[in-house]
Amino acid sequence: MDGTDGTNALGDFLRARRALVRPEDAGLTGGGLRRVPGLRREEVALLAGISADYYLRLEQGRDRNPSVQVLEAIARVLRLDAAATGHLIALGGPPRPRARPSVLSAGEAPASAAVPRSILQLIDGWTHNPAYVQNTFSDALAANALATAVSPNYRPGVNLLRAVFLDPAERELRRDWEELTEEGVAVLRTQAGPDVADPRLQRLVGELSVRSERFRALWGRHDVRTRAGRLSRLRHPQVGDLELYSDKLSIDGADGLTLVVFHAEPGSRSAELLEILGSLAAPDRAPGTPEPSPEQRGTPEQ
Repeated sequence: MDGTDGTNALGDFLRARRALVRPEDAGLTGGGLRRVPGLRREEVALLAGISADYYLRLEQGRDRNPSVQVLEAIARVLRLDAAATGHLIALGGPPRPRARPSVLSAGEAPASAAVPRSILQLIDGWTHNPAYVQNTFSDALAANALATAVSPNYRPGVNLLRAVFLDPAERELRRDWEELTEEGVAVLRTQAGPDVADPRLQRLVGELSVRSERFRALWGRHDVRTRAGRLSRLRHPQVGDLELYSDKLSIDGADGLTLVVFHAEPGSRSAELLEILGSLAAPDRAPGTPEPSPEQRGTPEQ
């Protein structure tokens, strides 16, 4: 499994990223036939102003504490953006242990207690905005009724990355599936940082690498991207095409939890269709049946 055994995360990243840089993009001409794509090790070293032997030691994992200046020079050669440069520097630094939420196995339920009660109450009261809570590895921990109406996978107990790659219905829903999967893998790589040996991460990456050729290819690229809002383009089986903006907000005091909130452009056709979907998703309760509590909405089925 590329880059997840924890033995040489820095070297794995350097090899993957230099393979994506064309010599002409780095200002090199000629160079003859190449057996592998991208830059050669000695070319990266030359352009970064370091010795070829030192760069080789970095890739081989024999020198794991390069200076920030060296890593920034290599980042410029590899044409890394700010997020990827930060990731490279983190890989080259000393280990920084930190608590991480568990990655869920298929059918395994998350601990709903991880979601603050106030957040459960907040999203439960939103009848016009789909919303859910996820952890670092995209495990859904809580969701309101409208989010579950948008996708049945927006519910506690589902790993959303696993669903996007492995659930055929999810692929049918996502008109932007290619873009979404590329972004999802890059964000996972960023969230993992240097902790690629985390057994919980390895379980998720291992399963998806075996079951999804696309995931395996994307994970091998070592792309990184920070988690940010986006425009989701959906083809919903009940109401048709939707375009929903999402905002992703960190929850204070909750390690690694993110609140994701969707909205449609006011007055748009998508806003109208979201209203229709909300009416279809309204709970059909018998007279006198109480509304489910936020805790019930945030607690997965056992």
